[in-house]
Amino acid sequence: MASQSVFVVAIDFGTSYSGYCFSLASGTDQIRQVSWGIEHGLKTPKTPTCILFNQKQEFKCFGYDAVMRYKSLPSSQADSWYFFENFKMQLYNTSVTAGMQLKATNGKTLPALTVFSESLRYLKNHALNTIKEASFQTVYDPEEITWVLTVPAIWSAGAKQFMRLAAKEAGIISDMLSKNLIIALEPEAASLWCKQLPQEGFMADSSDKRKFDDSPGIQYIVVDCGGGTVDITVHEIQEDHYLKELHRAAGGGWGGNRVDENFINFLKEIFNDGVWDEYVKKHPTELQSMIYNFSLQKCSDRREAVYMHCYYNLTKVAESKKDISQFFEKAAGAVWCDGTIKITYEKMKSLFDYSINNIICTLREILCKPEMDKVQYILLVGGFASSIILRDAVRQAFSSKYHILCPLEAQVAIAKGAVLFGINPRIITSRISCRTYGLEICQKFDDAIHDARKRRVSKTGDYIYCTGLFLKLVEIGESVNIQEVAHYDFYPAEPDQTKVAFAFYCTKKQNAQYVDEEGMEQLGFCVVPSPDTRLGRDRKLKVAIKFGLTEFEATCTDVTSQESQTVIMDFLSYNYSSY
Repeated sequence: MASQSVFVVAIDFGTSYSGYCFSLASGTDQIRQVSWGIEHGLKTPKTPTCILFNQKQEFKCFGYDAVMRYKSLPSSQADSWYFFENFKMQLYNTSVTAGMQLKATNGKTLPALTVFSESLRYLKNHALNTIKEASFQTVYDPEEITWVLTVPAIWSAGAKQFMRLAAKEAGIISDMLSKNLIIALEPEAASLWCKQLPQEGFMADSSDKRKFDDSPGIQYIVVDCGGGTVDITVHEIQEDHYLKELHRAAGGGWGGNRVDENFINFLKEIFNDGVWDEYVKKHPTELQSMIYNFSLQKCSDRREAVYMHCYYNLTKVAESKKDISQFFEKAAGAVWCDGTIKITYEKMKSLFDYSINNIICTLREILCKPEMDKVQYILLVGGFASSIILRDAVRQAFSSKYHILCPLEAQVAIAKGAVLFGINPRIITSRISCRTYGLEICQKFDDAIHDARKRRVSKTGDYIYCTGLFLKLVEIGESVNIQEVAHYDFYPAEPDQTKVAFAFYCTKKQNAQYVDEEGMEQLGFCVVPSPDTRLGRDRKLKVAIKFGLTEFEATCTDVTSQESQTVIMDFLSYNYSSY
């Protein structure tokens, strides 16, 4: 946390819903959260992650306002405006670049950086206004706020860095190396919130009355069930109440949106004969309303059939073909009931199968490992965790051996925990490395082990070396202490070179010999000036790397001249060290 901060603001930027919480940096006695949608007759802890731009590509509104405005647009305008929803998923399981494009619901495109940065700008300004009203003062100095931005733990490093770039574009920070923005991993943030909750803070039949914090050595799994992704991590409470990660982040794109997609496919099966395709094409805003209403229904805590209102235009398009009740004659699990679609509870459960099967399968894979034998609890957090169907399935699979707990405020556990993380980022003492990381180096050539194609001779002719070698610094699955900085010494290959390039790589393999092997990915690159060449190849170059942070940072120094460069690993094929 920036030492001069007065406030900590945590933005939980979700696939389906987003929100923020804040607190004075001096303590967490009062973490404030915001209610959304009041002007629309709602009161929720988060707002839909939807953003609307006009035909000139100008930002118009975000959240409920964007949903309501888009729904009210006539079809002619809806075709030329830009409405984005669920766009956070475009950063998952893909090669993320600073210049990538996103498709709006009507197929038109805008730069992803614009969509994300304008969303963050809106949330930033909303938070600043809320703080102003709450504290009777305006925050004049940007240094007075530490911002925390949550991201899935299973995201690639490139996706995480993209969010930092978007935050910079949104005016949250002034440069990429700013300490005023902390990237927090969503399941870690949720874990921090849950570990200090009393029994009353959970929806559970039975549990210890003590907090986890009061029981050093307790191990538990956090399952962060979001709209887009499900993030799973394992933690142990330390003697000093800090957290140690026991298993590297696992998970996948099995969030609540998968259930929505299955619901849409189910409707497409019912309304055949081209009805559904015509409806989607002609009435996209009405369709958006139907999906939104279903997304609320799926997170119900009632074990009963769901009744969905069949909107006017869907009814109209269907009845232009035949009587609407005829579409339901062969629909297993759905019945037409005087203007509504009744979906049986069994059918509702089947829409969850893909998500639940993946969650349970991954949990079993983790829990069957010998090193997980002391795990006692499974904590379900995130908006999707409020679904009774999901909770019932996890209980049925694991309750005989583990306590299954879900915080009462499952949807805001991440944002509140992120505030705690912003106040003390070192509360996570170690993490498990999800990749093997290393540096490209040169080494004296050895005919027995080196590839002849990589043989090089120095300008002076007295040094034969191998180029493009991979020096492993951290291995995949290795526990890395975030308090420590790893130090390494290197020397230049040429006696007269006046600058030295450092290139950082990663791979999912445990070992690699060369940086051009399959699966190798370049992460960062920086050039360190080394103007004093009097010592030739005897000049020492020091590299200091912080591996355990949510973002990797390296400082490379020429000892002779004391010239140095700090680089946040370049996961976006763009060198930000100049920022």
